[in-house]
Amino acid sequence: MAHAAATKVAAHTAPMTREEKKVIFASSLGTVFEWYDFYLYGSLAVFIGKHFFAALDPTAQFIASLLAFAAGFIVRPFGALVFGRLGDMIGRKYTFLVTILIMGLSTFIVGILPSYASIGVAAPIILVGLRILQGLALGGEYGGAATYVAEHAPQGRRGAYTAWIQTTATLGLFLSLMVILGVRTWMGDAAFGEWGWRIPFVASILLLAISVWIRLSMNESPAFKKMKEEGKVSKAPLSESFGQWKNLKFVLLALFGLVMGQGVVWYTGQFYALFFLSSVLKVDPATANILVAVSLVIGTPFFVVFGTLSDKIGRKPIILAGMLLAVLTYFPLFKALTGAANPELAKAQAAAQIVVKADPATCSFQGSPIAREVDFTSACDIAKRALTQSSASYENVAAPAGTPTTIKIGEKELSPPTAQTTAGGHKFDEASGKAIAAFKKEVAEALKAAGYPPKAKPIEFMGGQWWSIVAILTVLVIYVTMVYGPIAAMLVELFPTRIRYTSMSLPYHIGNGWFGGLLPSVTFAMVAANGNMYHGLWYPIVIAGVCFVIGLLFVRETKDVDIYARD
Repeated sequence: MAHAAATKVAAHTAPMTREEKKVIFASSLGTVFEWYDFYLYGSLAVFIGKHFFAALDPTAQFIASLLAFAAGFIVRPFGALVFGRLGDMIGRKYTFLVTILIMGLSTFIVGILPSYASIGVAAPIILVGLRILQGLALGGEYGGAATYVAEHAPQGRRGAYTAWIQTTATLGLFLSLMVILGVRTWMGDAAFGEWGWRIPFVASILLLAISVWIRLSMNESPAFKKMKEEGKVSKAPLSESFGQWKNLKFVLLALFGLVMGQGVVWYTGQFYALFFLSSVLKVDPATANILVAVSLVIGTPFFVVFGTLSDKIGRKPIILAGMLLAVLTYFPLFKALTGAANPELAKAQAAAQIVVKADPATCSFQGSPIAREVDFTSACDIAKRALTQSSASYENVAAPAGTPTTIKIGEKELSPPTAQTTAGGHKFDEASGKAIAAFKKEVAEALKAAGYPPKAKPIEFMGGQWWSIVAILTVLVIYVTMVYGPIAAMLVELFPTRIRYTSMSLPYHIGNGWFGGLLPSVTFAMVAANGNMYHGLWYPIVIAGVCFVIGLLFVRETKDVDIYARD
């Protein structure tokens, strides 16, 4: 008994060995490169929409590009099943060597793929296919890297060791932002928008070569080798993981009590914050990248801080605290972000509210990813489209049936026209086109008169304004580190070695791939449909809130679990 206690204390205090450092470095670096590849698309969604979804109007282009981005997330659970099964049957090392090859080659091809103008509808189809391949690869990557590091970690240090893996998604996003910013600064906005956005994709082939070389030098995990030597390797990890209630119940608890909420907090705190700055608050994209990158630099060490802390006080309280803070503070934080990044907009919203009053029966869903400008012909649709394209946040008021649509911007009231299309519905007729153009000009003049800025003023980097923006973004990143830092250790500890890769990968990639990955598309569609720029925040708030309650009531603490005793 005394010997066991002494061994445990030694494991907690012993310095990291050279082999353990190599395992963490090799796993983390390769995974950073995979995340870099994956998030390049999201960071360049605006340019991809223009080049591959050119047949749609600008609003629909952006939503369609986000949905193509989301396609990679949708298939991640299927990648988890395929590669998780292989990882539990043939080993961790070679499985996530395959995943990085698929990811790297798919990313490179995106960089050289002809646009819609060159090959028509084949361009977006091939693009979505490549995103699907990336999603399948990433579905097998994370579970392999997290399992590999955790199975090398000593008892009592898994939170600290696996927290390094948790930094990789953020570091991959940071790397993608820095490469994009560097290329854009070097060649200028015009050339970057035309063809320079492809360079970060093409350059990933170099990262692929480095990653493959690193992965080839790694050894198999000791837990898997021990299990293989003892003849305990699972012959059917899928049926064991999901066909037996004793294991399936932990898969469901991991999803709905941990990862679902963690996924939406991650994507809100990093990706949605970036999109909100550039697309909603109209901050210069390069400046938005810098601001988010600075917050990532400040916040990233907290992954390790909270991972290490979870070895002492437990994984569950830290993860659930991060979700609860997000639920309680997202609205005030994003409103504060508006005041800091675009104070003229915040002032105008307070002084001159915009209200659309219309018969609900005449209003279409504005968040459609396949909509064209000509699909919106009613006065309500034209009014909302004009405001959305001006990034103007508005409130909806339902009017009695038959009431004409009106827009009130401060004290000024406008009456939008209705429209007719030509035969075939491919464009507005001449009279409608002129009426819509005149109405949009009228809206722009009314917004200007009410103090609404067309874009945010340049951020003052020598004064205090940028510090306040970075402070808010850093708080959002720290929430991410709370929910994400301890999660790998907790998922590893929930499942036995023989089915660990498969069992932990599926809930992780459903939670992050579906609930988290769809967040940019869902939230922007919600905003487009409702009109209020903060309305999309209800999505992560509700998901994180539900997850918090389930996790609090039903998920048990795992920090003291001996993973070798769970074979």
